[in-house]
Amino acid sequence: MGSNGDEAGGAEGAEGAYDPRRQFAEECRSARELYPDAPLNQTQLAKLVRTSKSTISRVETCVGPIPADLPARLDQVFATDGLFKRLYEEITAQSFPVHSRRRIELEPKALSISAWSPTVVPGLLQTAPYARVLLREGDPRASDEEVATLVRARMARQEVLKSTSPPDFSVVICESVLRRNVGGPAVMREQLSALLAHGSQRTTVLQVMPLSAETHGLMDGSMSILTTPDDPPVIYTEGVRSGTIIDDPSTVRLLSRSYDVLTASALSRDASARMIRQLMEAP
Repeated sequence: MGSNGDEAGGAEGAEGAYDPRRQFAEECRSARELYPDAPLNQTQLAKLVRTSKSTISRVETCVGPIPADLPARLDQVFATDGLFKRLYEEITAQSFPVHSRRRIELEPKALSISAWSPTVVPGLLQTAPYARVLLREGDPRASDEEVATLVRARMARQEVLKSTSPPDFSVVICESVLRRNVGGPAVMREQLSALLAHGSQRTTVLQVMPLSAETHGLMDGSMSILTTPDDPPVIYTEGVRSGTIIDDPSTVRLLSRSYDVLTASALSRDASARMIRQLMEAP
């Protein structure tokens, strides 16, 4: 998710820092008031973007979240060449810990994303209830609204896989992730069903690494490989409350090779889907 600070202008917070949320509000208000034919009021704009006047009012006063489908509609109505989408991506990135923001910025630009997750369902594939349980456990002192904000940010991040031109997505998930009871049987059934749906997409290859598999080179942590149009592939590795972007070519090549071996050792797409379905339907 690109910063695009030069294009976005210079909305500043109370201490002078650039604030993409305020910039989004200002750009929306400005585009509405400078609409080519005649200025639009909030009700007229709401009609054009198929939402409510109250939603437009909240967006322009920085109250509450921005609906995930609104930025693209604003870009279409105002012919702003992706400005609102880019600002929304910046806003979403800021909702994540500092250590993971570069990955969040890169995901929408990626031509391909390859992921390995030995501990939890990857964030791009989590359902809201599953994510809520993880985020709540991760910070027991967080308020319900704080957790809800984090869940919305995680769900917004998944828009990258729902676009008209999603990246090629390859993901390997350890069997233990599918068997771990996160949030209870109902939450897990919904999550497993979501994984089946993701795995059926033409641009997604979802595989399960069975517990019976032998030792492999990526046993000690999760990893994502992100390939963008203009730069060499980079790798993001993540631990507990930490994460690192690796761009050293020799290390990227080594870990990419380990990922290739991983996919060769995992179950096929069809066998993976059968395992997920069996676990979902188990009493």
